[in-house]
Amino acid sequence: MKFLMLKLEPVIWQLFGGGMLLGAFLFPAYLFVVGFAAPTGIAPADGLGYERIFALASSIPGRALLAAAIALPLWAAAHHVRHIFIDFGALAKDGMTGLLCYGLAALGSLLAIVAVIRL
Repeated sequence: MKFLMLKLEPVIWQLFGGGMLLGAFLFPAYLFVVGFAAPTGIAPADGLGYERIFALASSIPGRALLAAAIALPLWAAAHHVRHIFIDFGALAKDGMTGLLCYGLAALGSLLAIVAVIRL
């Protein structure tokens, strides 16, 4: 099990990095626009209307962005949870811990992709 985790480590780090990018740069900008700029009139409020957001989410690039915005933070959270378990002494069972954390992230990503496709 540990051998498999070592082989998948570069892929997991890529997904973790993507999740951290979204969490550190894009989500705060989104929260600024939705929580501050639109209500105060800095950004036009009709830009966040249902029709425009649904049209964006219905397009192919919008669906890809929406799936990434849901799935990539799951991988970042799984990586953090795995390392918390390691810090609390689960290094001997790291293979099983990694399989559980990353398996749940993969399942959540798959469910997010299915939900976005059905949109």
